[in-house]
Amino acid sequence: MSGSATPDTPQRAARSGGRTARRAIRSATPTEMLAGLDNRLPLTEVLKASEVTRIDAASMDILENVGVVFRDDIALADWKRAGAKVVGERVYPDRGLIRELIATIPSDFTYHARDPRKSLRLGGRNAVFVPMTGAPYLRDLDDVRRAPTLDDLAMFHKLSHMLPALHSSAHHIVEPCDHPISQRHLRITYSSMVHSDKMFMGMTTSPKNAEDVLDMCAILFGAEFMERHPVTTGNCNGNSPLVWDETMLGAMRAFCRRNQPVLCSPFVLGGANTPASVPAAVAQLNAEALSALAYTQIIRKGCPAIYGHYLATVSMKSGAPMAGTPEISLMNFMIGQMARHYGVPWRTSNTLGGAKTFDAQAGYESAMTLNSVLMSGANYIWHSAGWNEAGMHCSTAKFIVDAEMCAMGHRMAQGVDWTDFDGAMSAVTDIGPGGHYLGHPHTLDHFQSAFFMPEMFDNNSIEQWQAEGSVEITGRALKHARKLLDVYEKPALDPAIDEELQAYMARREREIPAADALNQTY
Repeated sequence: MSGSATPDTPQRAARSGGRTARRAIRSATPTEMLAGLDNRLPLTEVLKASEVTRIDAASMDILENVGVVFRDDIALADWKRAGAKVVGERVYPDRGLIRELIATIPSDFTYHARDPRKSLRLGGRNAVFVPMTGAPYLRDLDDVRRAPTLDDLAMFHKLSHMLPALHSSAHHIVEPCDHPISQRHLRITYSSMVHSDKMFMGMTTSPKNAEDVLDMCAILFGAEFMERHPVTTGNCNGNSPLVWDETMLGAMRAFCRRNQPVLCSPFVLGGANTPASVPAAVAQLNAEALSALAYTQIIRKGCPAIYGHYLATVSMKSGAPMAGTPEISLMNFMIGQMARHYGVPWRTSNTLGGAKTFDAQAGYESAMTLNSVLMSGANYIWHSAGWNEAGMHCSTAKFIVDAEMCAMGHRMAQGVDWTDFDGAMSAVTDIGPGGHYLGHPHTLDHFQSAFFMPEMFDNNSIEQWQAEGSVEITGRALKHARKLLDVYEKPALDPAIDEELQAYMARREREIPAADALNQTY
């Protein structure tokens, strides 16, 4: 029969009630974005003041005596004008110059989202949760591992929009392999912009790609607005040990010249591209990050920048990167102290998993990292949903559960709530020995807000769990993802702006040659 739902598409049948029905379902499924994380937890500081000074001194010695390679003629000329010693491609900035430059980085700033109500402060105690990016594969709504498409990317941007604890739609959560690489950044940016009205990231895969992203941001927000307000984030990875390349530096200049923040992120594989020592690895990472942070201020004094890193330790058995290890937590604690020592906001990675499926290993690794990230006081908390298989795939199920874990972390970071303490203590007097509180007025008034109640974790009896089909967490999470997607509605965008964005993409796609094969490399 024409238009009837087939047996294998039960989710589609749920939409028959139209927009009113979807709104009713949405009202029963909280999707309103949580406020930015105001971390009130005591911070874990594993370094004594003398050890912070020791790491700082060691990093400055690296900069002055070993130097950092900047494989970029423009950057080398910029460093010379700033007064640094330059020999070939190697820059030897002295500690006085480094300190002078990083002193002009704002200690905090506000990200401006397309929906102004979702603009967020970053720095100090203020933090944001950002989903993962860069996965060449996904585990989809059927938990099948495969290559992603533009539609899959849009799915993750929609989920990012609807999951309360995620503050950003990031950018290429997964690589859309059905679109030419040379033009991919345009479609990725457009998807980030239109499927969510939260803040988003900008591609830095080449200097020109970065310019395209910023041109699209200017269409969305206005070029003059961007001169005074951060609206996106670029990520510039260093090549550890002690190298910054032309691609990243060119993209960094594009962002900084338009007053948009970049993450200055050494890529640490402890024991492979750093010494096999936690404090020595941090000293090297710190030197790499400081050199890039300082360069942002040579490009444009006062532009926002974020002390970044990607942390992994390497298995000496296989050479593979590991997640959730004790040393990663220790390094996060140390880097948080170093960033606060310099007075700059900092980025870390969250809920990382090395498992091949969404199993217990993935959960343990992610929980270990999430807790240390919260206790370290990180600001830009990236890779907060979906990361598994050392970043090789984004798991849809893990994306959902990670986001709920972030919501739990958000709640924990608020600290102890004393507002109803006296009323709760009065309930103790009322009930006395041997009673229960389930029917007490204080319980009835507070039971929904007193304790976080996870949706993805099953706490029922085994009998009830079995009666409901013995569904494990992956199945529950995928069901929830389908539910969210079924009630998703695209946030409104001025049609004239949308038309201009699409026209810009069409023009640039005519100008940028598409490779003959979709699997080309940059």
